[in-house]
Amino acid sequence: MLYWYALRTGAHAGFSRLSSHRPRVAGISGAKPCSPARGHAAPNRHDRTGSMNFTHLLAFHEVARAGSVSAGAARLRVSQPAVTREIRELEARLGLVLFDRLPRGVALTEAGRLLFDHAARIFALADAAEAELAELAGLAAGHLRLGASGTLGVYLLPELIARFSARHPRVAVDLTVANTERVEAGLRDMHLALGFVEGPFDAALLNARPIGADDIAVIASARHPLAGRRLDPAELAARAVILREPGSGTRAIVEDAYAQHGLRIEPRMSISDTEAIKRMLVAQPALAYLSMLSVRDEIARGELVAVEVAGLRITRALHLVWPKGRSLSPSAQALVDLVAPAGAPAS
Repeated sequence: MLYWYALRTGAHAGFSRLSSHRPRVAGISGAKPCSPARGHAAPNRHDRTGSMNFTHLLAFHEVARAGSVSAGAARLRVSQPAVTREIRELEARLGLVLFDRLPRGVALTEAGRLLFDHAARIFALADAAEAELAELAGLAAGHLRLGASGTLGVYLLPELIARFSARHPRVAVDLTVANTERVEAGLRDMHLALGFVEGPFDAALLNARPIGADDIAVIASARHPLAGRRLDPAELAARAVILREPGSGTRAIVEDAYAQHGLRIEPRMSISDTEAIKRMLVAQPALAYLSMLSVRDEIARGELVAVEVAGLRITRALHLVWPKGRSLSPSAQALVDLVAPAGAPAS
């Protein structure tokens, strides 16, 4: 049974306790309803000691549904004076009469009918909210927005999302594949719940779970003249290479590695899509720095090769990240729990 329904049917005795501790409205008896003027003027238009609260609305709603104060009190399982007091205080605070008092029961005034319509919607929304939140907590529903940098989004996330969806089929998953810079921006803007990034990230703002490592290698067509050769960094720096676009984790870590050797890399071409770079390598004698994760299949088929560079091994850590200080939704936490930290077996 939902909380709001239970409260409306009197399962919670707190109503009477709340009512008994609320200040009485000046000049209004808590035991009996008085007869208002037929013009539906407020009992005291200047006695607005605060806005209406949930207890007011609950008493009003049940009396309106039951047709009398006594029947409404019985539905709530509280005393009639307590319900009368709540309605009187509500009328005083609103500056409007909500009920016409009849010989047998009460009838809603125009203001009462308007408030009743709103109250019915409020309670319906409360029930719906509690039902949806219960589903969310139990992962029977939900919406999980993920961001992943290019390599992870294309080559690792599909398998992970498939595992997650098999466990939680009613949680919708959105995946945005972008470079690391854009994934971090999506996390900061709260558009994304979780991010999967390669290489450096803003550790001051993001929690991180290491999920593995990836080598960045010089890749070429198996027919390239340098296939099978061993190069030194200076020789490679003199050759034109293809890199990912500025802002990508792959490019950032390659530039850092060159800088550590006192070298500067000048790409012949910048391309934002890894698959496009691979096609470029097959079509012409070019070199490119690519993630080994992204070329596993092509190397296995003999289409591409990794060119060895003496003394230059580029490895980057892979991380699952989310903003510090932000609570994870149940669906986001479930995915974090599913992802095995680096060196641990997958769950």
